[in-house]
Amino acid sequence: MPRRILEGNVVSAKNNKTVTVIVERRYMHPVYKKYLKSTQKFTAHDEANTCKEGERVQIIECRPLSRTKRWAVIGKDGQALLPPRNSEKRKLKSGQAPAAEKAESKKARKDEAKTKKEAAPKKAVSEKKSKAKKDA
Repeated sequence: MPRRILEGNVVSAKNNKTVTVIVERRYMHPVYKKYLKSTQKFTAHDEANTCKEGERVQIIECRPLSRTKRWAVIGKDGQALLPPRNSEKRKLKSGQAPAAEKAESKKARKDEAKTKKEAAPKKAVSEKKSKAKKDA
């Protein structure tokens, strides 16, 4: 299931690494055909503590981070805020390739192993059995 991305205004930024975002939606009433506004509050994770009240932000659905937090801030006013994931940070620090390059290198290693296997001389099964009989 794809993650939902919503856009809303920050109402509260008092808590550490947490912001409260109000998302407004407009929808048409099924019977009366009148447009109605509905607002919903979401608590979102702001890792860098950069969001302030009144700013327009984008939030993305994520795993539960606390009892009420299930969203994370990914951008504000057209800027991308979401830092790389911890696993990607570790790989970049240690000098390993990112995920796309890693997949390519993994494929190359598999090919190398395959060619080594094919190049190695194979012992016949009958030779092994005859050696076992001689030893016994």
